[in-house]
Amino acid sequence: MIVDRQGRRFRNLRISLTAACNYACTYCVPDGKRLVAAQDELSARDLAQGVAYLIEAAGIERLRITGGEPLVSPRLEPFLQEIGSLGLQEISLTTNGQLLESKLPMLLDAGIRRLNVSLDSLDPLGFRQIARGGDLQSVLSGLQLAQEAGLQVKINMVPLRGQNLDQVLPMLDFCLERGFELRFIELMRMGHLARDGRSFQQQFVGLAELLELIAQHHEFIQTDAPVDATALRYRIGDRGVFGVIANESVPFCRTCSRLRLSSTGWLHGCLSSSNRHYIGDLVTRPRHEALPALQRLLVSALADKQELVFAGGVTVMKLIGG
Repeated sequence: MIVDRQGRRFRNLRISLTAACNYACTYCVPDGKRLVAAQDELSARDLAQGVAYLIEAAGIERLRITGGEPLVSPRLEPFLQEIGSLGLQEISLTTNGQLLESKLPMLLDAGIRRLNVSLDSLDPLGFRQIARGGDLQSVLSGLQLAQEAGLQVKINMVPLRGQNLDQVLPMLDFCLERGFELRFIELMRMGHLARDGRSFQQQFVGLAELLELIAQHHEFIQTDAPVDATALRYRIGDRGVFGVIANESVPFCRTCSRLRLSSTGWLHGCLSSSNRHYIGDLVTRPRHEALPALQRLLVSALADKQELVFAGGVTVMKLIGG
């Protein structure tokens, strides 16, 4: 087991199945151009072999499949078939929900029981302005079907000043009424926002302001969360729970257990570090050769983690998953 001096180790793997996305969200890409799949993305089998080696070398327990948008990738179904027998405690998926209605049967057959769905507005016009693609009603229909199928659903919303701050309370009520756990995610200094500090500050909405806004309409208390959780969680009586991923206001670097693997075979130990470590050549090598080399890379990836504060990074978030 690889552990650093703060007692952190990699437990959670987030794998970006593809860089392609059917949205071009304002906080992710600056020019409105949709990201496409990289030419050198690994096959589903090679990505699954990478996961298998990471389970053995790092002790990975939980896997979240991200993108880009994983539901647009033809690799998704064969990848799920490959990893189903690896003994992970949990396999979940993050999606924008645009294709959820059509892909839900396949996800259920593969054993997916937990979804994180990114949804930044319940207003159709506001939705389109932020996502720069997609259709709100398609997402809502997919959410309803997922709920009826018994999936555990969390909604991810990025509050943005001047764009969707008026949607914070409607989104919270929407989730409370349906039993979804809403996660507000503070805007992150990633990609173009790491380079454009002015734009970041103009749009950023922090934990204190968000809680003050919610407190005008709801009484809540802070409740428990796992030690390595990214979100602070708050309970509104018997109605439900919401969370805030306050990466700027209350950094969670001290307890971070996340490791990211890109669709092109690069490991990222920390979002605030531009360092990356290539394992694409290891996944085709036999176990006795691959594991020692992978363990050396994991030591370096763990050393990339920030000790106290999330500093942001120039890497485009969509390339390495959420």
